Amino acid sequence: MASLKELKGRINSVKSTQKITKAKQMVAAAKLRKAQSSAEAARPYASRLADVMGSLASRVTVSESSPKLLAGTGKDQVHLLVVANSDRGLCGAFNSNIIKAARQAAQALEAEGKTVLFYLVGRKGRVVIRREYPKAVVGMFDTTGVREPGYREAEQIANELVALYEDGKFDVAHLFYSKFRSALVQEPTKQQIIPVPTPKGGSTAAGGTVEYEPDEEGILSELLPRYLRIQLFGSLLENAASEQGASMTAMDNATRNAGDLIKKLTIQYNRSRQAAITTELVEIIAGAEAL
Repeated sequence: MASLKELKGRINSVKSTQKITKAKQMVAAAKLRKAQSSAEAARPYASRLADVMGSLASRVTVSESSPKLLAGTGKDQVHLLVVANSDRGLCGAFNSNIIKAARQAAQALEAEGKTVLFYLVGRKGRVVIRREYPKAVVGMFDTTGVREPGYREAEQIANELVALYEDGKFDVAHLFYSKFRSALVQEPTKQQIIPVPTPKGGSTAAGGTVEYEPDEEGILSELLPRYLRIQLFGSLLENAASEQGASMTAMDNATRNAGDLIKKLTIQYNRSRQAAITTELVEIIAGAEAL
């Protein structure tokens, strides 16, 4: 049985940990409001851009002269998995769920005889992916030191992916990130980003006729890279909101567990102290009777 000094030390240690988890929970809750509003504000623009893409793509016959981001390479052999994680921990299963989804997709593609490559965003997913696929990582984007990854980071990632695509490093790229639903629910999501899939139902509002100038293919050549950047930007915002929601939930659970452990240790401490006092009283009484 642990001594009274050891029990008291454990209680103080757990109380210190509880203060840290409570502070982390409050910080995550404050950051969540801003991250959630940013993610939700970006969704209408991305949705409207997808509608415009659908309207344009429906007017274009995909051929060799079409933009490569839309037409593709004509092959489906090499798949690049872009895995977006965070740089910080203490956020529950947020990172591990994204990595799990990417690993399952990689295993399914390999079972079909495809070649799988990885492009890693953030630090938390690197260890697992590099351990299982040491020669398959073709690029990494470090967000360490970036307070809040935003459009500039999304643009840099998009430029690197397009450069790899134009060099023939891969045929299809899939993005893995966490879709924010609520503070309790973050959904790991897989999305094809290269070649840009033609959105379905891209009709104009109220069935009106829209004329584009100079021409659809010319506009697509300019719009496709922007569409790719917007998708990456939206995924970074969704990840940021999901990370704070997962962190707040995890720290709330940790705070509750610390409180329960403090109660158990306190009861054990009181019982041990009472037993020690009782033993001393018995020894005193026995000594007095012996005299």
